[in-house]
Parts: sequence; C-alpha cells; structure tokens
Amino acid sequence: MATDGSELGINTRLAHSGNNPHDYFGFVNPPVVHASTVLYPNAATMAARSQKYTYGTRGTPTTDALAHAIDALEGSDGTIIVPSGLAAVTIPLLAFLSAGDHVLIVDSVYHPTRNFADTMLKRLGVEVEYYDPYAGAGIAGLIKPNTKVVFTESPASNTFEVQDVPAIVKAAHAAGAIVMMDNTWATPLYFRPLDHGVDISIHAATKYPAGHSDVLLGTVSANADCWKQLCETFYTMGCCAGPDDVYQVLRGLRTMGVRLDHHQKSALAIAGWLESQPGVARVLHPALPSHPDHAVWKRDFSGSSGIFSIVLKGGGQKQQHAFLDALRIFGLGYSWGGYESLAVPVFLGDRIVAKGPYDGPLIRLQIGLEDVEDLKVDILRGLAAAAAV
Repeated sequence: MATDGSELGINTRLAHSGNNPHDYFGFVNPPVVHASTVLYPNAATMAARSQKYTYGTRGTPTTDALAHAIDALEGSDGTIIVPSGLAAVTIPLLAFLSAGDHVLIVDSVYHPTRNFADTMLKRLGVEVEYYDPYAGAGIAGLIKPNTKVVFTESPASNTFEVQDVPAIVKAAHAAGAIVMMDNTWATPLYFRPLDHGVDISIHAATKYPAGHSDVLLGTVSANADCWKQLCETFYTMGCCAGPDDVYQVLRGLRTMGVRLDHHQKSALAIAGWLESQPGVARVLHPALPSHPDHAVWKRDFSGSSGIFSIVLKGGGQKQQHAFLDALRIFGLGYSWGGYESLAVPVFLGDRIVAKGPYDGPLIRLQIGLEDVEDLKVDILRGLAAAAAV
C-alpha cells in the first residue's frame, strides 16, 4: 500500500505505510540498500544529477520507506532520518539558528538537548534562554527581535509538565519565530505536532518506533515552509543513518500501535495504583485526573505512553538509591520505549525555573511489556527498601 488515507485505522496505516511491495517484486518489506556510490547512465545525467538517487548520504529506497511512513503519521512535507535522537535535536537547531540569534528552550528539556545548547550553540554565538514549561501565551513576553526558534517538549522530561503548545505556537509565529517540538513521549500516534501549528517535529525513534532497546535512530519532520532548509542542512551535515538501523525501525513501526497500547494500559494501571501507596508523595503522569495539567493533556493528546515519574515521600539520595537497588525486574538504565521496564534517578540540579518543589527524591519509571502484577511486586520491594533507610 503506497498511500495512507486518514480514514484508515492507525494499526492498518502502521502495517502498510512507507512502501509498496509490488515495487519490489511483491516482497512485503523493502530492500535493505547498503550504498555509498550510485552509478549514472551517462555524463549528462551525472552533471545534472537528474536521477532519483545520487549518493548514499542523500537517501536510498530503505531510508525513503521509513521517511514516507513517518510523513504519513506526522502529516509532514518531509522527514530526515538521522543516527540518534540527539542528532534529531541538533540538526534542526543548527539548520535554523545562526550567530546572533536567540533561542527559547523549555527549562524541563531532555538534558542532552540542554547540554548541546549550553556548549555548542553558545560557542557558535547563539543566545540561549530557558523558559518555564507553564509559560503558555506568556512566552510572548520573552520573545526578542532576534528570537528565531522556540523549542518545546511536552510532556516534560522527567517531571511531565504539559505545555500549552497551541498558545506557544501562536505567540511564536506572531513574532516570526518557528516552533520545534520533541514529541518522543507521545509519538505521532497520540499527538501530531504539525496539526497544532508546530513547524518541526522531533522524535527519538530509538524509543517506541524501534521498541527493542537495540537501535539508535532519530527522525525530524517538517512542514512545507521549513522542509527545504531542514533538508539542505541535513545534506550539508552528512549525518545519515545506517540502512540496517533504518530497516529495524521500519520493522518496529509495524507493531508500535499494539505495543504502545500495552505500555499505556500498564503504565496507567501502575500509576493509579501508586497514588495510594505509602511512601509515594506524588505520581507525575499527565493522564491521571490528579495531575495538575490533566485538562490540557486531555484537550491535546489522544493517549499516553509508558513513562512517568514518582516522588518519594521524604528523604533524599539514600532513599532514592535504596529504592533503585532493591528492584529485580526493573533494570537501571537510560532510554525507554523498549519491551523491558526501567528505572532511573531524576536529577533536577541543572534547571533554572522548573525545579519543583517536590516532597522527596524523584524516580522515573518506564513500564515495559511485563505483567503488571509482577511489576507491582517489584515496586513494593523498592518502596520497602526506601522506607527502611
């Protein structure tokens, strides 16, 4: 199926988007093309580069299949495929920022994004400013004449504040700035940034699209106004992903709908249960009615994924580490979106305005595909260990 009508269900679209099997002799999966050199039929074609594929860094049937599938999900005019989620952040920032420009970045952003901004962007002469995730329409007061980009991430990394994206978009566009959004948490299944006016949608495909904790990949999708500039920067940087990784993400995409649904149901069951557990001060999950941003989440999102945080009731790093060290099913490891459950300590020391306050240490939980009752037993083990410190 080469085209993906919006009238089709999401799992149908995931199963069939990106390529037409009859383009490849009926094989249901596209070929994995390993390519650097591409041959031209004659000198005139070579001089004009007047053929679809010209060199491995500029696309192959494999990368096109994934890019077209992502475009179908995002509603975008074009998608680039890059080697990691962090590359998916850095390439568009480099594409739209120059020395002397000003960028506004949400203070609750993914730490590697912050590190890139505080090191590389500042060294290149870009003025970096962090804003409160609850700025909403008030972000207009922070926009300067040289503001070129407003960078959003919603829900926030680790603390899960939900931004008022439409209000931010309206203020940014009125001032001539573009809006980028890291939408890794929701995926385009549960939130489509471009439908809300965002110009650039960013995903760590390492997470839910890949789904098995064994691939690094990123995607960046743009609207019609931003696609050309994004694509030209991508070609200039030569930051292309390997075909085997691209293929594995395309393969993972086929089952992302059913996996994400399972992650969502299990995470909500555990998050709701945790609200009544001794030793837990707060559960930071926007799909819970108790979350302060639940109304905004419900307005804009159609679902939730498998990652959220908890706040322990009092204590500090000792209690945090005791909880983590007692776990047997949850692994201690970064990233998320794979089949296995993970837990990590949350550090807020690099933030400026989005620091809390919180009643105790934070722990981020990625709920995998294991049985919910087994995960509850493991969490109780962690809570008991934290309480015993």
